[in-house]
Amino acid sequence: MSVSEESPAAEIAAGYGFAGPALELGALLWGGVCHPDARIRIPLAMLNRHGLVAGATGTGKTKTLQLIAEQLSAHGVPVFLADIKGDLAGISAPGEVSERVGQRAEQVGQKWAPKGFPCEFYGLGGVGPGVPVRATVTSFGPVLLSKILQLNRTQEQSLALIFHYADQKGLELVDLKDLRAVVAFLVSDTGKPELKGIGGLSTATAGVILRALTAFEQEGAGGFFGEPEFDTAEFLRTAGDGRGVVSVLELPAVRDKPRLFSTFLMWMLADLFHDLPEAGDLEKPKLVFFFDEAHLLFDGASKAFLESITQTVRLIRSKGVGVFFVTQTPKDVPADVLGQLGNRVQHTLRAFTPEDAKALKATVRTFPDSPYDLEELLTGLGTGEAVVTVLSETGAPTPVAATRLRAPESLMGPVEAEALEAAVQGSPLYGRYGVAVDRESAYERLTAQAEGPAQTQAEAERVPEAPKKREAAPREESREAPSLAEQVVGSGIFKSLTRSIGTQLGREISRSIFGTARRRR
Repeated sequence: MSVSEESPAAEIAAGYGFAGPALELGALLWGGVCHPDARIRIPLAMLNRHGLVAGATGTGKTKTLQLIAEQLSAHGVPVFLADIKGDLAGISAPGEVSERVGQRAEQVGQKWAPKGFPCEFYGLGGVGPGVPVRATVTSFGPVLLSKILQLNRTQEQSLALIFHYADQKGLELVDLKDLRAVVAFLVSDTGKPELKGIGGLSTATAGVILRALTAFEQEGAGGFFGEPEFDTAEFLRTAGDGRGVVSVLELPAVRDKPRLFSTFLMWMLADLFHDLPEAGDLEKPKLVFFFDEAHLLFDGASKAFLESITQTVRLIRSKGVGVFFVTQTPKDVPADVLGQLGNRVQHTLRAFTPEDAKALKATVRTFPDSPYDLEELLTGLGTGEAVVTVLSETGAPTPVAATRLRAPESLMGPVEAEALEAAVQGSPLYGRYGVAVDRESAYERLTAQAEGPAQTQAEAERVPEAPKKREAAPREESREAPSLAEQVVGSGIFKSLTRSIGTQLGREISRSIFGTARRRR
C-alpha cells in the first residue's frame, strides 16, 4: 500500500530518503499497515555515530544484528559480533527458503535471496569453538582486571601500583601466575621495601587480590590470559571479493561468566582505540562493533570506569569505528553513554510490572517528538518490528518510524558443529593463535630469584656424589644468584620486554584510558 502524500507517514518516509549509500532496515508501519514503498534506512556514513539495539527477550534483537551485519559486510565494512547464545554463526551460511521468510520479504518489498557471508570464528582463550583470543595481563591493564575481579576502589588503586612496579622493573605479566608472583613478592620480607617510597602494599589488600585471582582461575578463566596475544587488527580485514569479514566471538561456553566476557569486549574496543589512527569522517566505517549484553559491562562499574567507557565511545568515532550496544532497555546504558548513540532500533518492551512501566516511560522520553503514541506502540510491536530513529546524512535525527524489519539472508540460527569446527581449523589465523606459549616472564624470574640463595648454600655444602645431581639439572648448576636489581634491570629482561611490547629501557609502559598497555604491532 502506498503512503498518502497528506499523511504524517509521508513526512516520516521523506526523512529516510538519503542520497548516499544506506543500509535497508525495513518498511514503514503506519496505522497498522506496512508500506513497502516507504523504506527505513541508515546512512552508511553514519554507522560510526554509534547505536543502540534494545528490546525484551525474544523480540528479534539478534536478527536485527544479523540484518545489519550482512549489509555492512556487503558494503565492504568489517563487523565484530559477540555471539552469546551461539545462534549468530549462521551468518556464514545461506538462509533457508520458507513460507515465513517469503511473506516477510513480500510485506517489506525485499528481494530476498539466500547468501552466506565471510566469517572468522573466535573463542576466549580457546574455550569453545573458535580461534583462541588471549590477552597478556600487562596489556589488559589494572582497570579492566579490577572490574573482572570485583575489587573496590582502594584495591583497584593497589593493583594499579603493582602494575606500575612491574612496568618499571621490566617484569612481564603474561598470565595470572605472573601477577600472583609479583603480588606475593611485594608483601614478602624481601619485596616490602620495593614499594616503601610510593605507598606500599598492605598484606590485607594483597590477600584480597590473591584470593580473587585464585577464585578467578578456579572458574577456568586462567586460559584467557597468555600468549600469543591476539592482535585486534585482525578484526579489520576484508575478504578477497571485497566484502567485510564478520568476526564472530563464540561465547556460549562462557555465558556463565558474564563479567569476564563483557570486560574482555571492552579490552578489545580499548585496544582498537589506541592503535587506530585518527580518520575523521569517512564514507563508511572501518569497523562496526556490536556489544551484546551491554548491561553486564555497566553493572557494578565504578564512576571512573564509566567515565572511561564514555570517553572511549566518544573518541573512537573519529577512528572510524562504530559501536552498537545491545541490551534489553535503554536504562541499562548510563545516560552519558546513551547520549553518544545516534542510531536507535527499539524492539518491543514489556510492561507487566510497575518497574516495567517506569522503564517504558523513561524510554519514551529518550525519543524525539513523534506523531505516534509511543507508549502504546512500544508495547504492541510484533516480533521483527521496531521503532527506529537514526542520524541523517547531515547528522540530524530522522523522524521516529515504526518499522517492519527485513529478513536476514543468511541462516537464522546456528550452523552444524562440524561445519563450525572445520571453518576454525581451516582459518589461517588458527596457526598463528591456536597453540598457547608459556615463555619466561615475571613468575620464572621471581622464582629463580627466590631459589638463588638456597641453591648457593646447597652448592657450598655439596658432597662428592653431587655430580650426578648436576647431570640431572645442568641448568640449575650454571645459574648464578643475581640480586633482584640485577634480575629485573638486567639487559636480558629488557630485551624480552622490548621484543613483546616495544618499550624502551627503564621506561614505564604507556597506558590508555583503561590502563591497557600499548603494544608494538
